[in-house]
Amino acid sequence: MADQVDLTKPLPRGAIPATRAELAAAMPHVPDRGIAVPPSFLKWPVQMADWGNYSNGDCVTAEEAFAKATAAPQTFFPDATVIAWAQAHGVLNGASLPAVMSAMQANGFPLGKETFDDGPHKSVDWTNAATLQSAIYSYGPVKIGVGAEAFQSNPNGHVTPGTSGWAMFNYPKNQPEDHCVSICGYGSLAALVGLFREHNVNVNVPNGMPTGLCYAIFTWNSIGIVCEQSLLNMTYEAWIRNPVSVVRAGAGEREAKSPAMAK
Repeated sequence: MADQVDLTKPLPRGAIPATRAELAAAMPHVPDRGIAVPPSFLKWPVQMADWGNYSNGDCVTAEEAFAKATAAPQTFFPDATVIAWAQAHGVLNGASLPAVMSAMQANGFPLGKETFDDGPHKSVDWTNAATLQSAIYSYGPVKIGVGAEAFQSNPNGHVTPGTSGWAMFNYPKNQPEDHCVSICGYGSLAALVGLFREHNVNVNVPNGMPTGLCYAIFTWNSIGIVCEQSLLNMTYEAWIRNPVSVVRAGAGEREAKSPAMAK
């Protein structure tokens, strides 16, 4: 699909902000004191795709496919499966994050004779670094709603769709929420650059990027790094699924372990 799409042009987004009622009703994630959270962490997907988001506003559904390719049991779903699911559920060109997670909890992606649902979801306080890191390590990837108008044009580094290793900082505030992406790692800039290198990805760090806490983010068939302040500037809501995958086969089901527990 990439050879049919100009990846230098603004790509579709499609996230609809959660309502105040949905946010108020959400149970918050509380860090588990029994899980020791390391200072840096990165979980890489078994395989990656755009899952229809190069051409459609199905970013909220594409993030679900990324999460299931990343968290145990790391299951990859073809573009066609993800796009068909989004079409069937009326979310191919616009959806709220809670709506898609609820639909995935009831009837997830099919693969062979199994169906991969979501577990129940909780909100995450992304403004608290310890809480967010706990969520990423213990139950991630973390699904977030962001303002992405400047994702491909930010002067201090920008997203390069289809090519991992981008990095950006000084992301502007007050971009309207319109996109869904996924956080799959955290750590200092140097720590994340080293973890990316373990996956044969060299990070293109822009001059002047802060060296402190940063986060690894998936969008448009790529994973890159944003500084903590940029994450705070762009994010409007954050969620975990516990677990990311509940595998149903006929009448039975089994829960997949979280990325942390699967290590």
